Amino acid sequence: MSQAIYEWRQIPNGPRLAVATLADSECAALSIYIPAGSRDESDLPAGLAHFLEHMVFKGTERRSARELSFEIENAGGQLNACTSEDQTVYEGRGEAELMPVLADVLSDMVWHATFPEAEISLEREVIGEEITMYKESPADHIGDLISKALWGDHPLGNSISGSLETIGEIQRETLLDFRNRHYFRSDIVIAAAGPFSADEVMAMISPHLPKAFHAPQSALTFDRHKAISKRIKDERETDQLQLSLAWHTPGRHSESRHALRMLSMMLGETASSRLFLELREERGLCYQISSDVTFFDDTGAFEINAGLDPESRDEALVCIHREIQDLVKNGPRPGELDRANASPSRKANWLLNPPEPMHRGREKAFWI
Repeated sequence: MSQAIYEWRQIPNGPRLAVATLADSECAALSIYIPAGSRDESDLPAGLAHFLEHMVFKGTERRSARELSFEIENAGGQLNACTSEDQTVYEGRGEAELMPVLADVLSDMVWHATFPEAEISLEREVIGEEITMYKESPADHIGDLISKALWGDHPLGNSISGSLETIGEIQRETLLDFRNRHYFRSDIVIAAAGPFSADEVMAMISPHLPKAFHAPQSALTFDRHKAISKRIKDERETDQLQLSLAWHTPGRHSESRHALRMLSMMLGETASSRLFLELREERGLCYQISSDVTFFDDTGAFEINAGLDPESRDEALVCIHREIQDLVKNGPRPGELDRANASPSRKANWLLNPPEPMHRGREKAFWI
């Protein structure tokens, strides 16, 4: 198979277009990246961006909700969407000849959704069940707790899906205002992959673009130097303790971002990482332990997560801090840096996490 050819261009008075041309591919994918998510909900009901993502699938001026899905799925394709703290992504994929239809349907959804009142009421119930489902799963709920500990009252500290109380405040006008403010921004990114050149993708997407885009509005910034350390505990009757530790880091534009990714690889992202070998393989303290680093525009976080027997908590914390201090004091062990650098996981993360808006959302991003 021939190698991909990568190209991007700025659409005049519009978003950026990024294309990966795969000459031999029989499949195609198209995504629209809206650089707005839950962190843009300052003075707004928490969960608004996620609610809007759901409502985009509920019908447009030209298509009903059923027609949106059937038009793609009847041709063997798929539609999906995701909301994270700082972006909302809409994507479609299928056979290569489906690309013009993907361009039409995705554009119709993103820029022409009508938000019927009846559907808003129904979806409020659906999202309420989603919130309950995640809250009742300790492994998922721990993500919301560590975010609250990290970011406090800043919108980054809110649950992406909001709460039962906040989604009850969301009305049609609120959805329209948020869509109009963020879905017509000039910093939107449209990404495509398949056997098409950038010119061909441009010809497919251009007829469906809005006539005008406006300058983006900046989200509320977070000053990590003023952050206060917090500890949050949620007690319930379970057989396993979910443990999460996190530290503030610079954002995705920092020169240290690649070093932080390598540190995470060495500490806990693979089966050969320090924490996995020490806590699981050598001591049997846990089944699952991992680390990750998240980058936003102006700040970030380094996280370690584990699920373990409550009686193993203290020993696990000692081991975690010992490995961190050893890495800080003595640096990588022989072969450790090369192994992390060669890891397929590292390469995948870096491809998906460049220092531009087309970056990887957090693991707790909400897919429909």
